Amino acid sequence: MAVRKPAYEQGPIRPPSEAHSLLLRLTRNCPWNKCLFCPIYKGEKFSRRSVDEIKEDIAAIADAVDKIKTISHKQGFNGVVNSSVFDLVQNRFPEYISVAFWLYHGGENVFLQDGDGLRLSREQLQTILKFLNEKIPGITRITTYARSKSILRYSVEDLSKLKNAGLSRIHVGLESGNDRVLEFMNKGVSAAEHVEAGQRVVKAGISLSEYVLIGLGGRNLWREHALDTAKVLNEINPDFIRVRTLAVHPVAPLYEAVQQGTFIPLDDDTAVKEELLLIEHLDNINSHFFSDHVLNLLEEVNGRFPEEKEHMINLIRTYLSYPDREREIFRLGRRMGYFRQLKDLSDIRRRSAVEEIYEQLRQNGMDMDRYIAELMLRFI
Repeated sequence: MAVRKPAYEQGPIRPPSEAHSLLLRLTRNCPWNKCLFCPIYKGEKFSRRSVDEIKEDIAAIADAVDKIKTISHKQGFNGVVNSSVFDLVQNRFPEYISVAFWLYHGGENVFLQDGDGLRLSREQLQTILKFLNEKIPGITRITTYARSKSILRYSVEDLSKLKNAGLSRIHVGLESGNDRVLEFMNKGVSAAEHVEAGQRVVKAGISLSEYVLIGLGGRNLWREHALDTAKVLNEINPDFIRVRTLAVHPVAPLYEAVQQGTFIPLDDDTAVKEELLLIEHLDNINSHFFSDHVLNLLEEVNGRFPEEKEHMINLIRTYLSYPDREREIFRLGRRMGYFRQLKDLSDIRRRSAVEEIYEQLRQNGMDMDRYIAELMLRFI
């Protein structure tokens, strides 16, 4: 029997913080798609979906919501989507599974895909946001990715109107605040433009999440990358700073530069030192700092500025104070999924399993940095 496909379109990506959000596709792919470090959308063309197409998807989603809640009522759960209802939908109505998943996790948040939701006009976005809230009541947060260049197409007044229409948060790939790094990576934006775009979002009252790529400066520019990125973030004062650690996928254009030796990636320890330098120079901000990605070595470095700054600094310094062997064991265990926090090193069962693998790799003459880098590619 043929698999029944959803009557609405979804793209391939969303931020980790939007894992439980409903995905509504406004555009396909990325309007820039030239960043050297990015392996996504290669060979794909950018396009905008029409307002009518998007409205049809919203109507289809609203219809799915009604049908799933009817199933819940028939099962005696008063419209609540619990695990029993979710399992039933998954087995009998797979075309509704993404909506059922969303309802199971509260049915409140929506993420507008793909790589840049602000490539539509303000009027188009206002129409879509209004229709979305009318057709699907109870939505409390609507977010989207946007490039800084795209944000600069909107005035503060325009952005304020989008906020009033329901746009809650914008996710921006800052990546770096250093112009040499931005130029080398072909990001298509300057540090000054990042600052101006970020400040407009903040002034409009829209929540702003800025993403930083640890390691993007490589061995030659890691200090400049950290210091200038801190400077840009200090000027913006975003609601959220989210760090990711660079891993170079063979599909990404940056991979060729690595092979040619024109870009030398950081080892884990230097990447952690870069993160420490970044945090040390973040001042006079009220941002939440998150390491919410599996590629980050120290996932537990999270906190609010300024009150938890020293706590984050001390966590990183604790790791860097470990002997070489201890750091290598933690790195290996982290990348293999045994460890998530430094305290996991004290878990005898998990540590023993990692130490056994570690000693086998050492005996076989394995280059530990290379092996760990290959492990990281699984998570891109």
